[in-house]
Amino acid sequence: MASPRLLRRCLYAALSAALVGAAAVGPARADTARPAARAAAATVTTFSDTFDGPAGSAVDGSKWTLETGDNVDNHEREYYTSGTRNAALDGQGHLVITARKENPAGYQCWYGACQYTSARLNTAGKFEARYGHVEARMKIPRGQGMWPAFWMLGTPVNWPDSGEIDVMENVGFEPSTVHGTIHGPGYSGSGGIGAGYTLPGGQAFADAFHTFAVDWAPGSITWSVDGTVYERRTPADLGGKTWVYDSKPFFLILNLAVGGYWPGDPDGSTQFPQQLVVDSVSVTTGATAAGVPIRGLAGKCVDVAGANPANGTPVQLYDCNGTAAQQWTVGSDGTIRALGKCLDVTGNGTADGSTVQLWDCTGGPNQKWAVSAAHDIVNPQADKCLDVTGNNAANSTRLQIWTCTGGANQKWTVG
Repeated sequence: MASPRLLRRCLYAALSAALVGAAAVGPARADTARPAARAAAATVTTFSDTFDGPAGSAVDGSKWTLETGDNVDNHEREYYTSGTRNAALDGQGHLVITARKENPAGYQCWYGACQYTSARLNTAGKFEARYGHVEARMKIPRGQGMWPAFWMLGTPVNWPDSGEIDVMENVGFEPSTVHGTIHGPGYSGSGGIGAGYTLPGGQAFADAFHTFAVDWAPGSITWSVDGTVYERRTPADLGGKTWVYDSKPFFLILNLAVGGYWPGDPDGSTQFPQQLVVDSVSVTTGATAAGVPIRGLAGKCVDVAGANPANGTPVQLYDCNGTAAQQWTVGSDGTIRALGKCLDVTGNGTADGSTVQLWDCTGGPNQKWAVSAAHDIVNPQADKCLDVTGNNAANSTRLQIWTCTGGANQKWTVG
C-alpha cells in the first residue's frame, strides 16, 4: 500500500541535523508460512526497560534521550518536548507518551505557532544492536492524525544509506492495521519496502496491548504481531538495491507524531489527549554459550560425519551420542558451528537439494542461518530450510536445503 510519506527529521542535539528517517510502505509479499526467525536456544537480553517507577517520574535517562523540536520534513504538527508532561511513567509499569492539543510555552513550528505537543525518545549513544529479537508491548492511541511508531536507525546516521527498520507504525485512519517497513538507498520514503498486518473481526489496536517485534538475522528481517509473522524481507526483495542491515548497529526510537503527510492532520473527530502506552521494550540475541545437540527427524541429531573437522565433511543425521561432532553453537552472528567450523551450504548453492557440509567460517551468506521459534532452520540467502534428504531417518542420511514445507524432516530442536 503506497503512501506519500517523506522523511522524518530527528531533533535531538546529540546527533547532527542529518539524523533523519522515513516511513512509507509499498506493496509487499507477506510471509506467513514461517514464524519469526529467532534463536531457539539460550537468549541473552541486551536491552530491557519495563518502565517501573513512581507515577509522574521521568523515563530512565541512562537508556533514553528525549528529543525536542518540530518536524517540517513530514509536515507533522506536534512539538516534541522534554520533561515529563508528554513522556512519563504511570506508576503501573508503563511509559505513557501523551499527545496534547496545546502550546504552553509558545513553541514555534514550521507552520507557525505549534498546535500540539508530544514526545519522541531514542537510545542513540546509549544502546545499539546488530541482530536480535527486538520487541515492544504497547497500546496505541486512536483517532485521525495519530501516528505512533517504534523503529530503528542505522549508525552512523546518513539516511537513507544507513538504513531504517520500522518495527511498527500505525496511522489513525487505519485503526485495525499496523505496518512494518525497511528503508535504504534507493528504497526510501514512499519507496520503502514493507507490508501491513490487520487484526481480524474489525478489532482496533487501540483497544488492547499488543506485542510488535522484528527478528533480525544476517540476511533477513521478520515482522510479527503477538507472535504471528506477517512479513519477511531478504536481499532478494530489493531488486538489486543495497541491503544495509548487516554492516552496522541500529538504535531504537519511540514516538507519537500528530499529523503529517501520511496520516493527515487531526480533524473534528479527533479527541485529545491521546496516549501511546508502552509496557516494555526489549532486545534479545540468541547464542548458545556452549555446544548443544540439534535434534530432528526420529529424535536423531545433526552430526559431522566421522567427527572429521576437514573442510567439506558431510553433515548428516545420526543417532544422538553426545560427541563433539554433535555439539553445535548457535551464534547471534547467524552462524551454526561445530568442531571449530561452520555449517555451510556446499558451493554457495541456493537450489533445492544443495547439500550442507562443514567448512572454515568465512562470513559468507551460505553460512548464515536463522533458527525460528517454530523449529525451522533457514538459510536466508536461499530462503530455504535445513532438510533431511528424502525424509529418511536412517543414520548417515545427508542434510540439505529445501523449500520450506513445514514437514517433520525440516523441524529441529536446539539444545
